[in-house]
Amino acid sequence: MKYMILSYASQRDYEAMAGKDTGLPVWSEKDLAAMGEFMTTVNKELEESGELVETRGLTAPVHTRRVGARDGQPFVTDGPYAETQEVLAGYWIVECESIDRATEIAARLGQCPYPGNAYDNAYADIRPIAEAADDMGF
Repeated sequence: MKYMILSYASQRDYEAMAGKDTGLPVWSEKDLAAMGEFMTTVNKELEESGELVETRGLTAPVHTRRVGARDGQPFVTDGPYAETQEVLAGYWIVECESIDRATEIAARLGQCPYPGNAYDNAYADIRPIAEAADDMGF
């Protein structure tokens, strides 16, 4: 079964990672390197186990464009969203034996190093990927 693990961040998080003072701990080059090394290691482990299908990080929310409809008419809103509103920051698609294994993988990803304690309450969502209409769960 394939699962998508979704991680979240806010524009404020991205700005702290870029070295800006946001009230969160500012990331240093060393902090960014540690995160990159951690992600490279975990992704390599998942590749070697045959569980990694795909992973991507997403750019800062300020680069987002939202398309919606109001009274049947399309509209477009450019980012950023509210500074503290969390949006999708990245994802992993894994193929593994169960949602329990996908949960283990997400928990491992949650061990990524970061400065201070600003991300002690971070979370990820894990969702099964439907391969057919019958898999939709309704």
